[in-house]
Amino acid sequence: MNKQTLSFQAEVQQLLHLVTHALYSNREIFLRELISNASDASDKLRFEALADASLMEGGAPLAIRLSFDKAARTLTVSDNGIGMSEEEAVANLGTIAKSGTREFMAKLSGDQQHDAQLIGQFGVGFYSGFIVADRITVETRRAGRPAAEGVRWTSEGTGSFEVESIERAERGTDVILHLREDAAEYLDRWRLAGIVSKYSDHIALPIQMRKQRWDADKSEYVLEDEWETVNTASALWTRPKSEITEEQYHAFYRSISHDAEAPLAYSHNRVEGRSEYTQLLFVPSKAPFDLWNRERAAGVKLYVRRVFIMDEAQALLPAYLRFVRGVIDSNDLPLNVSRELLQESRDVKAIREGSTKRVLSMLEELAEQQTDKYAGFWREFGVVLKEGMGEDFANRERLAKLLRFASTLHDEGVSLQDYVARMKEGQKAIYVLTAETLPAAKASPQLEVFRRKGIEVLLLTDRVDEWMLSFLTEFDGKEIKSVAKGAVDLGELQDAEEKQRAEQAGEALKPVVERLKTALADKAKDVRVSSRLVESPACLVADEGEMSGHLARLLKQAGQLKADDAARVRPVLEINAEHALVQRLSRDEAHFDDLAHVLFDQAVLAEGGQLEDAAAYVRRVTALLS
Repeated sequence: MNKQTLSFQAEVQQLLHLVTHALYSNREIFLRELISNASDASDKLRFEALADASLMEGGAPLAIRLSFDKAARTLTVSDNGIGMSEEEAVANLGTIAKSGTREFMAKLSGDQQHDAQLIGQFGVGFYSGFIVADRITVETRRAGRPAAEGVRWTSEGTGSFEVESIERAERGTDVILHLREDAAEYLDRWRLAGIVSKYSDHIALPIQMRKQRWDADKSEYVLEDEWETVNTASALWTRPKSEITEEQYHAFYRSISHDAEAPLAYSHNRVEGRSEYTQLLFVPSKAPFDLWNRERAAGVKLYVRRVFIMDEAQALLPAYLRFVRGVIDSNDLPLNVSRELLQESRDVKAIREGSTKRVLSMLEELAEQQTDKYAGFWREFGVVLKEGMGEDFANRERLAKLLRFASTLHDEGVSLQDYVARMKEGQKAIYVLTAETLPAAKASPQLEVFRRKGIEVLLLTDRVDEWMLSFLTEFDGKEIKSVAKGAVDLGELQDAEEKQRAEQAGEALKPVVERLKTALADKAKDVRVSSRLVESPACLVADEGEMSGHLARLLKQAGQLKADDAARVRPVLEINAEHALVQRLSRDEAHFDDLAHVLFDQAVLAEGGQLEDAAAYVRRVTALLS
């Protein structure tokens, strides 16, 4: 055949511009695509050789080779797979978005498709070479054809390509990229080996490059004639669990996470059904520095039939599990044309739900069987896990059982089950208190009556807790109530004599309460006699359904609550009828207003708030003391 110049069968200039400038988000992806094509060609040869062994031509074992020539500025990806005839080269390389792999797959039955395990379904991966090359040459020969039927295909990615016959002794294909000046980085062995390690490490075929040694005379690295394999050619997650040691699991975890520490737990499973996939998921032992950034890349790598697709697979796990590391390898997931991004589908949803349940199962096993390990996990990742209460309704009950808190009895590790098991006879609710810090929570005057009666209160000190409580409203049929909201009603835990004494105190202090309402009209929404105070003179509470002082401060710090709005969030002042300072209010007419404001400001300080006018508070206290 003489050399022919043919036109592409599509609006090539526009489409190639899209491929090289918009379809791929990362230039180095081109090497993954070409290696995947080479792997496909070898899979085709293996499959067809089952029916015709002569196609193997008694040659060398199947392999993929990468070579480069700095002087000529070329990078070559070679395989000894099925190769192409002239007709196939024109049809497959001359028509954009026409894939030989896809056509091949269409001819196979369902079982054969499963065995062939081919990927390149869109037919644009080859053209990703134009991301870095201004010309591509393909030299190929179809297995089983004579050497004289070799084919050379050449194109500059414009509107045409050339095809000519060549002599080629070896079956298979060489893809030769004539690199642009700005792509010189791909003429470096270390760079190429790094890309192979990142994207194609687990391709089943050996990917080979020439060995490199340092030449002291030339003061540079030189390539030797000997080839070496630069990929592992074995996907750990595809092997039976019985063949993998714990040390191998740990080594694999370190390789994908760059974490020096061993994982806290891991789970390796093959899921079969309508969606078939393998998951190998790890829970780290330490939190990364950027864990609190919800926009950070997820830690699960996505493969489709052992070909790396992405390492930021946020679609496969919810944001509150962003600390999980691992691999998910699907037999078939819907990808976009560049094979980079997941498309929303039932398969993606099924993998997401299945992987979420698997991680929660791992955590449940830790919590039940290795409490010390789970305590360590909670200290590192508990705050992030709490986000799931508002994001994952389907697993909210499971998540609630995994929560751990401090309480008035223990500084950490209290589960809701533990709390319910220790509840007083007649206690109807689970009591909680939110605060800035654990010492501040323990010192809160709102806890005094609960301490006196020996009622445990959970102490919540993470910034996410106030938000979480809007979703965590009950557990095991018990209402979760904040001790800082509403009037305290301990029901059966408060005897009749206490209730009667509280009512009598309220009647006796009615005049004082009314005067306090007037004096503090711009600060307090209401004033009432407290049934929760034992030692402190006063405390601030919020009405049921309203924003607590702690939440108002958090929102203000985050810039989500303006000063004017914060001023309208007025608390209720509760006073202790038996405290000397409150009793003095009814006797000291001359200093009533000063005492009233001091009482309110002290309540603000006691709950961890800041005074709007600290100087005024100091003046009042100084005047009263002197």
